[in-house]
Amino acid sequence: MRLKKVVAALGVSATIATGLVFGGGGTAAAARCPSLYVVAIPGTWETGHDKSPGPGMLAGVTRGLPANTEVDYVTYAATAFPWEGEVYGNSKKEAVSNARGLIGAMAARCGATDIALVGYSQGADAAGDLAAEIGTGLGVVPPDRVSGVGLISDPRRSPTDIQVGPYAAGAGAGGPRVGGFGWLSDRTRTICAVDDLYCATATDDFVTRFAGWLAQSSEANPANIWRYQLEAGAIINDLMAHGGVPTLQSQLTDSANQERKEQLEEFYRSQAHTLYGSYGVGGGQTAISWMHNWIAGMA
Repeated sequence: MRLKKVVAALGVSATIATGLVFGGGGTAAAARCPSLYVVAIPGTWETGHDKSPGPGMLAGVTRGLPANTEVDYVTYAATAFPWEGEVYGNSKKEAVSNARGLIGAMAARCGATDIALVGYSQGADAAGDLAAEIGTGLGVVPPDRVSGVGLISDPRRSPTDIQVGPYAAGAGAGGPRVGGFGWLSDRTRTICAVDDLYCATATDDFVTRFAGWLAQSSEANPANIWRYQLEAGAIINDLMAHGGVPTLQSQLTDSANQERKEQLEEFYRSQAHTLYGSYGVGGGQTAISWMHNWIAGMA
């Protein structure tokens, strides 16, 4: 009788063990290594500490990717103002750190899995910074592990970045990244609607450029002081080339401020920043469908 109980117990244990290894879907999936691992970073207010990571704008990019693809969304503060809990710089820093952790964990677990990064708005800012880190040899994985980086409405878009769709003049409000994307430059694609002021700020709009620089430097990380100095220097050099302090003063007059207010109101009414699901980039594709097809082709 005791022997039968032992055998029965072993049978139950074996069943449980089998379920842990082969059944239940989630554990089995976690044990397999995907061909492509996509890390997606949502935009401001699309996620946060008090809610699950939501696809938001990137839902159409990551939904329906090939079966050999695994997708993770990054949770972070996703705020922009101090009264929301985190200033922009600290919020973005958290997004970069969390995305870096996901990539590092996957790289350690699955040595042959390729990586793709995609981000929207503040998420594109974070994804681009992480891509620049990896592309210049300072990242958690070597550049050859990354198949592609997709940035939608990147506040740090550079005029030299490879742009998909209609040409957007200017650059991101936060200013281009020092050093660019390094070895990932040829695998990074950016999409910016021509009327999206977050990623298409006029070169001679120095008030907005300085405001963008203040948002970026709000992290106040001593390790990045050198970068903030270089970025501020770039704005000042451009300002000097466009007439110096008198030019800046002319952009701070009451009439200039009123004009800027009206421009911003028109921008928000246009919803240019939130219409990438219908924004055409050519070939019958929208920004979202193009990014989806591009990433699907990497799997």
